Amino acid sequence: MPTLLDDFPVLTPVTDEDFAIAVQAVRTHAPESWPQGELCRSERVPYPCRLARWGRATLEAAGLSAAQVEQGGWA
Repeated sequence: MPTLLDDFPVLTPVTDEDFAIAVQAVRTHAPESWPQGELCRSERVPYPCRLARWGRATLEAAGLSAAQVEQGGWA
């Protein structure tokens, strides 16, 4: 039985719609410095949150490298 901490599945092949949603997830769920450490800007939970992890994994499954995802290489 899945728990709430499981990551969202990355479906392959990555569709254009999944790609667009992943880009939005990576932009929205970005790290932000707080006295407690790096937190998700959107959810205020430890970064990376589930949506940030899913977005990055989906973009990498679409063929982007980790460096391209970090630099916003989807544009």
